[in-house]
Amino acid sequence: MKWVSTRGKSPAVPFIDALFAGTAPDGGLYFPDRFEPLPASTLASFRTADLVDIGTVVGTHLLGGDMSEPDMRAIVRDALDFSIPLVQVADRAWVLELFHGPTLAFKDVGARVQARLLHHFTDGTPLTILVATSGDTGSAVADAFHGVPDSRVFVLYPQGQVTDVQEAQMASLGGNITAVSVRGTFDDCQHLVKQAFADDEVRKRVWLTPANSINLGRLLPQVIYYFLLARLEGELTISVPSGNFGNLTAGLIAKRLGLPVRRFVAATNLNDVVPEYLRTGTYAPRPSLRTVANAMDVGAPSNFERIRAMYDDSIERIREDMVGAAFDDAAIVAEIARVHRERRYLLDPHGAIAWLGLQQQLEKHPRATGVFLATAHPAKFREVVEPAIGARVPLPAALSDAIARPRQSAHIDVDYPALVDLVIR
Repeated sequence: MKWVSTRGKSPAVPFIDALFAGTAPDGGLYFPDRFEPLPASTLASFRTADLVDIGTVVGTHLLGGDMSEPDMRAIVRDALDFSIPLVQVADRAWVLELFHGPTLAFKDVGARVQARLLHHFTDGTPLTILVATSGDTGSAVADAFHGVPDSRVFVLYPQGQVTDVQEAQMASLGGNITAVSVRGTFDDCQHLVKQAFADDEVRKRVWLTPANSINLGRLLPQVIYYFLLARLEGELTISVPSGNFGNLTAGLIAKRLGLPVRRFVAATNLNDVVPEYLRTGTYAPRPSLRTVANAMDVGAPSNFERIRAMYDDSIERIREDMVGAAFDDAAIVAEIARVHRERRYLLDPHGAIAWLGLQQQLEKHPRATGVFLATAHPAKFREVVEPAIGARVPLPAALSDAIARPRQSAHIDVDYPALVDLVIR
């Protein structure tokens, strides 16, 4: 298996090079040079397999011989030591709950596997992990890499635009974790990170590795949990709450590997550049807007470049597998209240967006089996959820412990030299 750039102007590389580089020399993102479907017998076995077995098979298959099955099993068993329940919410609607990891967000899956992959492949050379976050990525990456030998982590987040819980999880660990509060937007944070990775002088002084879903080590593990849906009958409609579009990219890879999916819903908040593209054929990234679903406040989603490359930039082909949906804050909050009242199920804002997107498709396709992804525990967004339902949301121990810890962040303007000073000091 070789890994190629989305922009087609860099040579193909082995997995280990793509893993540590993050981006290709031409500025593109790495993805596989081919997608080999899993055998039908393997897909059938997933109906009764557990998460570790599925992760071992899928991970070994994706890496194409770059890691042995025993090594992959050890990594998956250690990283994914929590449950991912599949829960029925309505007659034809199921939810895959991805928030039962240590930071109570789906990004625990990718971040924990990535941390172990990097440690497996490194020769002890010190790594500097640089990541921008609009919310849950930073929490998951900070927790996953906390205490990992030979690694330093810098997590950039937009000041005042993450929840109190999210900031506490990022800024209270200390040690090899530095939380960086940026006086700007998520897009500003992401731009600073991209500048660093394009800066040859900085990369001569420290070994930089990204931990956003632009990195294969974060992206590929997310393919694993989609195969838990092999337990359901029929072709699936899957609604994915989408910000930087790594989660949806992983789902599309799962489909290429043989998961029977009829259609994906790219469900967004008002940052709807992808739904707009699917409607109009024009892709026009723009500055992000603040919403109640802050982990999805992304105006220029990095991973959509991978999706376009996977489909040879053919909007007609993309439309065959994907439909867009976008919802404003009022609709999101109202749906959290309604679903809690009528179904006794508690959604966070991102899950509510995915649920709303799924409902649109189930109304149009009455025989479809629907799944939506719940990507964060509702308690992480209690500022939104509690007023919506008119009740307190109890804090799980992991969150109450984080809030109680002292926190410390570095504070910078949207100023690249200031970031460089932090990283190379």
